[in-house]
Amino acid sequence: MTPHAALHRYLQSHREALLWKLDGLDERQVRWPMTPTGTNLLGLVKHMAGVEQTYFGTVFGREHPIPTPWLDDDAEPNADMWATSAESRESIVTLYRSVWTFADDTIGSLPLDAPGRVPWWGDRADVTLAQILVHVSCELARHTGHADIVRELLDGTAGLRPQALNLPDAGDTWWIDYREKLRTVAEAAGHPTHYSKGAGSPAP
Repeated sequence: MTPHAALHRYLQSHREALLWKLDGLDERQVRWPMTPTGTNLLGLVKHMAGVEQTYFGTVFGREHPIPTPWLDDDAEPNADMWATSAESRESIVTLYRSVWTFADDTIGSLPLDAPGRVPWWGDRADVTLAQILVHVSCELARHTGHADIVRELLDGTAGLRPQALNLPDAGDTWWIDYREKLRTVAEAAGHPTHYSKGAGSPAP
């Protein structure tokens, strides 16, 4: 596999993993804010649609074929991180898949050393397709990790992908005991009973 194909494959793997985290949930669940900063599954998908279209479009001088008004200068803060009542789950997922097609056209038609420009990166503005593939894959992996946690908090579902969950093959009792073990270790770490040698104070 060429470096070009490998980078593209990892990007696609993260894309599919992010959308998988929505499977089996209803409209309310995919929108529900699960953190103090409002992180929600559908918002993560909407955010990445804008990210991919911008980095594989604007950066390489390509016009955006898909409207993303939430990225306009006059949009409200965080408008790309949640879906409005007028934006269905299906519409956001369809939007993201359409962006994949647009982005893949950029990726497939340019060599890894193709030049691009990220105006908002200041003195690092001049880039290559290889750099942007790595950058977007890293951002997508980060948000897919957020989706992992959000989904587990919503209904307990966890795993890397349908064919390989990458979790121990254990039952509910094992997981209960495992969490209790971690709590015990955390409690002990929070109440140190030993002192660092010669320091006269609790060890960090």
